[in-house]
Amino acid sequence: MGPYEVVYSRRAPKPIGPYSQAVKVGDFLFISGQLPVDPSTGEIIKDNFEKAVKTVLENIKSIVEEAGGSLNNIVKVTVYLKDIGKFKKFNEVYTQYFKDRYPARVVVEVSKIPKDADLEVEAIAYIGR
Repeated sequence: MGPYEVVYSRRAPKPIGPYSQAVKVGDFLFISGQLPVDPSTGEIIKDNFEKAVKTVLENIKSIVEEAGGSLNNIVKVTVYLKDIGKFKKFNEVYTQYFKDRYPARVVVEVSKIPKDADLEVEAIAYIGR
């Protein structure tokens, strides 16, 4: 593997384990799964699903912006939901962030997410010329 750059945004939460917020390889940015962690407190948002989704997407936005891109550069999103019944609510918030250019996407229901969060989202961005 060629050289890569670790990307870190102070506006997003610190990693909770041995991983980077994101890694840039060439023109691609691989953003680690983001939990609904409020970066100012380090606490998981559990009482308000819509706020949790916004927090995750704001954290992803902060990381991609740190790498010199924007949400429009995101080409692939993977969403892990603890309750697929909240899929419609997820989309209501998601479409506030992705309006005209929808990335490719996968959404799956999972039984457990770290820190007992309700969702986790990872993304890949292309930040080319």
